Order: sequence, then structure tokens, then C-alpha cells
Amino acid sequence: MTTSISTAEAYVDGRWITGAGEPITTINPATGRQVAVTPAAAPAQVGAAVAAARRAFDGGEWSRLGPADRGRLLHRLADLLEEHRDELVRLAATELGTPVSSGPVQHVDLPVKYLRWFAAAAAQGPRDGYEQPLPLDHDPVTNSSMLLREPAGVVAAIVAYNAPITMSALKIGGALAAGCSTVLVTSPKAILLTSAFVRLVEQAGFPRGAVNLVFGPPEVTTGVVQAPEVDMVSFTGSPAVGSIIMTLAAPTLKKVVLELGGKSPNIVLPGTDLSRAVPASALRFTRNSGQACGATTRTLVPQADFDEYVERSGQFLRSLTVGDPLSHDTVLGPLITDEHRVDVEGFLARARAAGAQIPVGGGRPAGLEDGFYLEATLVTGVPNTAEIAQEELFAPVGVVMPYADIDEAVRMANDVKYALNANVWGPTAEAIAFGRRIRSGTVTVNGGAGMRADAPWGGPGYSGIGREGGEEGFREFFEVKHMQWPL
Repeated sequence: MTTSISTAEAYVDGRWITGAGEPITTINPATGRQVAVTPAAAPAQVGAAVAAARRAFDGGEWSRLGPADRGRLLHRLADLLEEHRDELVRLAATELGTPVSSGPVQHVDLPVKYLRWFAAAAAQGPRDGYEQPLPLDHDPVTNSSMLLREPAGVVAAIVAYNAPITMSALKIGGALAAGCSTVLVTSPKAILLTSAFVRLVEQAGFPRGAVNLVFGPPEVTTGVVQAPEVDMVSFTGSPAVGSIIMTLAAPTLKKVVLELGGKSPNIVLPGTDLSRAVPASALRFTRNSGQACGATTRTLVPQADFDEYVERSGQFLRSLTVGDPLSHDTVLGPLITDEHRVDVEGFLARARAAGAQIPVGGGRPAGLEDGFYLEATLVTGVPNTAEIAQEELFAPVGVVMPYADIDEAVRMANDVKYALNANVWGPTAEAIAFGRRIRSGTVTVNGGAGMRADAPWGGPGYSGIGREGGEEGFREFFEVKHMQWPL
């Protein structure tokens, strides 16, 4: 990272190029002030990035590297992320508003963990190996067969703004481990941090064309997804845009993996120690200002414990330090843009109009008028069918609702179009039994124990298609070829 953050550029075929499209202004969400102006990629430059990835896969230096070399490069990239930890964390605070107190885990530690897992996976291959012999078959004649797992081809990796390095590690990490080449498309809200990451990709020594970076208005994403040279699309974002991605990919019959939204339940079983459950539950929907697809924003509490839970939650949420992301004391930073904050305020206003109570938060913090801050907020007095209990806000807003019995809690947990994540508090055996009844890609019990690189992420319904991470996520980047011959 030898360039100023104000000179972020696209990366095409091993070269940094200045975009020929319209300028994109980066605003520091903590101050509302301009940080950088970066030209977007023009259509011809987007086409050049796709063509470079195609050449790299079809016969370039990248295509000739074996699994061990691919793993070595991914380990080197992980090393560089660790070496530049402080720079990346500060940049995330400046561009995204991520507090430096949580930035190391979100923007460095998790990506490193994923990259190292994929590095090992590249060397050993997917489960059953790159080549898998099948048993002899004798119908109609004795014959032998094998399955070959081969890289899917050119992968378009489209990442959202809230955790661009982590998403890139999951997408291009898995793709590169499998031997695919990539075109990375980042959100216009995360240009600087993603560019910094790709500079480390360059320093790691990946051959030209293996990784390309473009960004800009929706037309940039459209151009990459529709390109016939692209074989697969891996997208993280909203269900609305995910649906558009599927439509754009359909004419060329690309494989599509979608990691979309969540409105995840957090279930408190009877007898749970609230002194333990409340702080962790509050942090699960306020960390990164709630801008996380897996945030457990719907808390279901036994009717008998409801008032105490709300009271304890209010005390904890009021104790959170809101302010400058560059301060190590800050827990709650700003939302990404003022437009997003206004949108969230619209959800809260409609909830109030429909009879909701907001015992904590709901407004803009005093003394922080320059940034895009919103108080940590608790909403009560709404049914499970309410808009604010059903739609993803991407903000530090949690809804708490009571339930009468376990069966009702299960129904409420599952009565939502998303199915990405869930958490259950209670005696371990009972919580695991409850978790088995939840429709969700991930269920943690009593807060879980951190993200695992060997476990998949994703979920059914409006939460997406396919998986990222772990063996299941790695296998998304392969095609299977059957070879057979008579003996």
C-alpha cells in the first residue's frame, strides 16, 4: 500500500488504471466530510477486466500454477493483511465508520482466517480430492470411471460495503484456491478499503489477470454479470439486488451464489441467565452499527421475563459509547450514509405511528451532528408481522417480542422470509433441541464461539442460494467432470 488512499484505482490485468467513468465521492460517515474522489470504471475498462480474467484462466501464467502454489500465494496474502493491520483498521474507520475497537476482527482477523483455510484447502483439494476414482462397474461391460473436480472458470465476485475484505476473502479466496480467475466488483461505498486489499493481492505475487478490480455505478456490475466470458457470479447484498443479479445472469446460464439478507431471531428460553444474555444480545445487533446481514435483530423472550429483559437491555444500550470510530473507547459508530440513516428513521417513524414503543434510543445522538449517527434503539409493542420485525434495517435497531410457550417461539422464529442466522439462549441441551426446529443456515447456542473458517455461511429463502466458506463454500467454485473407459 504505497499510494495515498485518495488515489484508489481500478486494477486490470496486473496494472492500476484510472477510471474513465464518472467520479465517486467518498464521504467519511463520522464527519460528513469528503475523503476522496475516485473515477469509476468505464464500460471498456470493465470489459478489459473480464477479458484479462478470461485470458488468465484459459492459458495465462495463473492457469499453470498448481494447488500448492495457489495455497502459497494465499498464505502470503494473509501474511500481508496481518502486516498492514493498523493501516487497514484506520482506513475502515475513515471510509466505513467501523470503530477501531472492532475493526481488527472484522477487517483483518476474519479475512486472514478464511484465506489460510482456503490456502490449506487448495493444497489438499476438496473433499474426495481433485480426482476421485469410482468403483468398477460391469453393466454392460466392465468399466472404470473417475470424477475430476475442475475450477468453474471466471468468477465475478461482488461485495457489499460493510465488510469488503472479509467478503473478498470468502469469494476470491475460495475462487483462487480452486484455480478460478476473478473480477472483483466492490461497492462504491468501499472503494478505498477494497483497493487497499487488492494492492496486497498484487504484493503477494498473484499472476496478472488472476484478480481484477472494478467499481462504479450499477452499470459496472451489470456489465460484469452479463459478460459471456464470466462463468459464475458470487454476490453479497440485498435480496432485491440479488434478484436482479439472477435475472442478469440468466441469459448466459451462469452459476449464481447469493449471500443476501437476514432478520435473524435471538431466542431467550425460560430460565436463561439474563445478566449473561442481555449484553451479548445487544452487541449482536449494534456491532458495526447493525450493518451486518447476520445481526440477530428479533429477540423473543418468555412473557414472564419480558419486562426485566427490556429494562436490562435499556441499561446496557445506554452505556454504549457512541462517537469517533478512531477512538478505542467507541463501540457504536455511524451509519454508512445520511440517506441510509434517513431510511432507517422512516422505519422507526412508521413503527411509532402503528403503536410501537421505543423505550431506548430512536434518535440522533446529541453532540454528533456532523456524522451519520443513530442511537442504539430498542423497539417493543409490535407483532411479529410488523414491518420493523420483518424487514432488514441494517442499523442498530432491535425488536423485542414476548412469547407464551416454546411452540409459539418456534413459530415466531420461523415466520420471516429470511433464514440466515439465529441464536438460542438457555440450557445447552434445550437450546440445541430448539435450534433444530429453526429454519436457518446457522444457529448458535448461547452466543456461539466465533466464526469458523471451516463452516459454511448462507441460508435458504430470501437469505440466498448456495454457501460461502468451509468445504461447502469451496465446492461452489468447481465443476465436476466424469471420465469413463472400458477395461
